[in-house]
Amino acid sequence: MGVLFSSVNQSFPPKSKFSVNDIPDLNSQVIIVTGGYSGIGKETVKALLEHNAKVYIAGRSEEKAKEAIKELQSQTGKQALFLHVDLADLPSIKRAAEEFNQKESQLHVLFNNGGVMIPPVEQLTAQKYDLQFGTNVLGHFYLTNLLLPLLLATTSPGKPARVINTSSLASTLCHSINYNTVKESPARIKLGTSRLYAQSKWGNVVFSNELSRRYSDQGIVSVSLNPGNLKTDLQRHIPGFVRSLMNWTLHPVPYGALTQLWAGTTEEGATLGGKYLIPWARVGKMEPAAQDPAAGKELWEWAEEQIRLVA
Repeated sequence: MGVLFSSVNQSFPPKSKFSVNDIPDLNSQVIIVTGGYSGIGKETVKALLEHNAKVYIAGRSEEKAKEAIKELQSQTGKQALFLHVDLADLPSIKRAAEEFNQKESQLHVLFNNGGVMIPPVEQLTAQKYDLQFGTNVLGHFYLTNLLLPLLLATTSPGKPARVINTSSLASTLCHSINYNTVKESPARIKLGTSRLYAQSKWGNVVFSNELSRRYSDQGIVSVSLNPGNLKTDLQRHIPGFVRSLMNWTLHPVPYGALTQLWAGTTEEGATLGGKYLIPWARVGKMEPAAQDPAAGKELWEWAEEQIRLVA
């Protein structure tokens, strides 16, 4: 019953008390948004530019990024920058972090926003991880890990650096990670793409909580969130008839940026470390098992081991 209420509460949220007009001036702030050339990532970049941040759109398609940068410049008068990174390829992530570290001496906010949703189950990352877990969880873990020194160097008293981890309502449908399914295996195929997606989104929450446990005392604010049920290209792999049934529960894309912008830009957002946020710009209740420190430690150590294999 509690899961049902939570689902309805998040799927049909009350009117937001926060709007992009509440974002403070972000002049001198340097921000990365993964997947920032489409969907809620693009809306997030737009709002950040409108409030004078220096924004890097991180993604694998330079062509799509250039199109988005041109469109956003016409809308805001400000120009975002492109950072090439393929979250499904660990060496690409390392190159992107090295490039960013060469260009910038500060990083105020990292929006781990990009991701994939229920692609064909056969699809894998370059290193043969499940595409969803490898991209949504391991890819963002590695990027965050490589940028942590810069995030830590950016913190100052009363002004933490922030890592905003975009999860999903699907995270409430999972209670653990089956590590036999995160790489190519019969168990992964058997689990199926929808449950693999939920597992990856649960992993986002677990990672965010563990990051908060390990680094909150050093000035890092890490939060996870459900951006809402939205009409975005993320649903491109969902069969058309299913999408038609879903449409009545979906909201316009700009709404999806509200919760992560609230967490990533406002004074109140700086107090939300370790929280799970729900639409629109509210603190919610996360799936209980995702708060277990043992689950966080296991995921963190597993991810570190994967990184060592390609270092």
